[in-house]
Amino acid sequence: MKKLILGMAIVASAFAFGQKKDAAALNAQLQEANKVAMDAYNGKNYAAAAPKFIEVYDLLKANGQDNKIYMYYAGLSHALANNSDQSIKIFTDLINSGFTGVETTYTAKEKKSGQVVNLDKATWDLMKKNSDYTDFKTEQTKSIESDLYETLASLLLNAKSAEALPVIEKGLAKFPNNAKLKEAQTTAYLQSGNTDKFVSGLKEQLAKNPNDATNWYNLGVMQAKNPATVNDALEAFKKAIELKPDFSDAYQNLVYTTIGDDAKVVTDINALRKDKPDEASKLIDARRERFNKALPFAEGWYKASPKSLDAVTTLKEIYIVTKNMDKVKEMKAKEAELTAAGAK
Repeated sequence: MKKLILGMAIVASAFAFGQKKDAAALNAQLQEANKVAMDAYNGKNYAAAAPKFIEVYDLLKANGQDNKIYMYYAGLSHALANNSDQSIKIFTDLINSGFTGVETTYTAKEKKSGQVVNLDKATWDLMKKNSDYTDFKTEQTKSIESDLYETLASLLLNAKSAEALPVIEKGLAKFPNNAKLKEAQTTAYLQSGNTDKFVSGLKEQLAKNPNDATNWYNLGVMQAKNPATVNDALEAFKKAIELKPDFSDAYQNLVYTTIGDDAKVVTDINALRKDKPDEASKLIDARRERFNKALPFAEGWYKASPKSLDAVTTLKEIYIVTKNMDKVKEMKAKEAELTAAGAK
């Protein structure tokens, strides 16, 4: 699961209330709340920014402007402040309300000053009859609906909520080609224990982007769990390393998958040594062959993570089985060094 990353640029807003009573005082209050919210956000004080954005929204709503973009800003601020519950609630409410972030702005230019002013629609329509204004224009902002689903999906996945998958599938119904939601869906399948769909999702993503080392690794992990797809797992781990040569976890899994259940093999060998020595010898030879195959992967693991005690110990044991005693000595010294340094 990729870490949730959020970012936005908040632009100072112009508030217009036509000829309503106390409009000037209200506008001043709004401008102050908006400034405090933006300053807090830009100063990365997200916990302080969120309630101020909500205050701006509430003030606008009390005066007939249900501008949910400020709730969106509040939701993002809560997320960045790690207030996940509050953020999840806001984004859920926004999606359920049908909010898309699409807004129409209305502007006109004062002939005398040349200044462009923002207006509400009713005032803009009235001003068209006023000869003191010209250049009446409207602009529509971009939809952020897909962003809402992506962010809510990430928040729910991070919270390991069962609601993640329904939200993701609702989003994909609207945005079927959204790569982030597809990736989130695959993660949600894994969290919910639906491994078949998780693997299908990985394969679908890799068909679209075969250069994703992490997805190749994840696919290998799942395939390694099934004896029938162990060879496929080995190829998936190799592909991950090909794309990311220092992918230590992929090397580690290549080693363990190639060797298999060595503890069981050793138990079987010991059980056969006395009464069936020939069969024991066959198991010993097969075991040594597997360790020889695993050796280059173990060496790659050590190269990628030279301070990993697991990598060093595993490589030492492989050298013991393959009878490379000089290397065994070298790895024992490295093992002692790392142990003394408190490595894990």
